[in-house]
Amino acid sequence: MRVEAEIKKWGNSLALRVTGIMAEVPRLKAGTRVTVDVSSEGLVVKPAAGKLGSLRFPYSESDLLAGITPDKAHADELADPKESEIGL
Repeated sequence: MRVEAEIKKWGNSLALRVTGIMAEVPRLKAGTRVTVDVSSEGLVVKPAAGKLGSLRFPYSESDLLAGITPDKAHADELADPKESEIGL
């Protein structure tokens, strides 16, 4: 099945509105995660397999923050805004 649609400007990006049969046949709805295969011929959009929580990152938050101190985080360089700068 082929559907003709128009790419439109959306902020600084381009957007393709998925309407009608384009959403119904692959059972897409708001919030559906998809994968997009990109080639010089175009885009192929498919519902993503698996759950969002199945992503694995190489480091945990605690790994990244291990050994951090106020000096290492440059907490001593935090801004101290004046009342006139914040509209008071």
